[in-house]
Amino acid sequence: MNLKLRFKPVSHSWVALHPKPKGVIQFIAGAFFGTFSPMFFYRYLLQSLFEQGYTIIILPFNFTFNHYVEAGFLMREQYEILPELVKMASVAGYDYEAYLDDKNFSWIGHSLGCKYISLLEGFTALPLDVQDREQFIRNLLSNTSDKSEIESVIADINILFDELTRKRDEVKKLIYTYVHKNININGVFIKGQVSILLAPAVADTGSAIRPQFLADIIDNLGWGVKPTVEETQHLIKDSGLFNIMGLICFKSDNIAKSTCEWFTNTLQKPPQYFRKTVAGGHLRPLGIQLAKYVVNLFDKPLIESVQERNKAFEHSVIQLLEELKEKSR
Repeated sequence: MNLKLRFKPVSHSWVALHPKPKGVIQFIAGAFFGTFSPMFFYRYLLQSLFEQGYTIIILPFNFTFNHYVEAGFLMREQYEILPELVKMASVAGYDYEAYLDDKNFSWIGHSLGCKYISLLEGFTALPLDVQDREQFIRNLLSNTSDKSEIESVIADINILFDELTRKRDEVKKLIYTYVHKNININGVFIKGQVSILLAPAVADTGSAIRPQFLADIIDNLGWGVKPTVEETQHLIKDSGLFNIMGLICFKSDNIAKSTCEWFTNTLQKPPQYFRKTVAGGHLRPLGIQLAKYVVNLFDKPLIESVQERNKAFEHSVIQLLEELKEKSR
């Protein structure tokens, strides 16, 4: 079956609906490319995943230093899109059974997009009890000197948790009105959902603002990246999760090098068989197809055959995804 990748706007995102989906991939791109035309820059990778039988959702995000806020937006967006997938598929005469269990939803991120996925997975460990949840956050931010910031984060997460709980219940009712079937949603966040991190980059303010003294001023004013690298690492570690996660790093990638090393050497997750190191630099996932060739927009070689590109990268992503999904069953 020769399937054409066609994206349609749904809520704030872009959706390519597969006629016979075996699952859904929610894709979050890197900082610049996640804001400007990710469906173009990552076209070949997304087409390859679509041809494997996945509906593709591209989730956008705004450029901001407050990654807590954007992570909340991304989770709200999932609940906005979910009933639309079922509605669109039923109207088009497509299969929609895969959308009725959120374990069929997977996440793939690149660069900064991986941080957002990590935050959503970490939030999955938040206790249901409000007092336990607040203590979890206080422990997470124990090294933060600004006590008002801690209280602000607690308030924001409590509001988000309550809002998502309501949205989850609304989604269940809405989907039932569409197809008269129940949907299985395992948690408020992304519990039980597979994720793949491509060149994850969990960085501080200095990675976005140069020179360093200017980044230091922004941090001192309290306007810097939130959560910090250390806080993000604590959240990932303290959650005890990230058990169905895959990691792909690139040999010539200096941007994601420290984050990749932290996952493999310090956290020691994922297990060795869910880690891959492949040739290329930080922007290796970007590429578009022209006839029988793929143009690697910001990596070498500039042009290579579809077969060579697949062997070097896409086959690794697809194989890792299938292995992770098998483990999650």
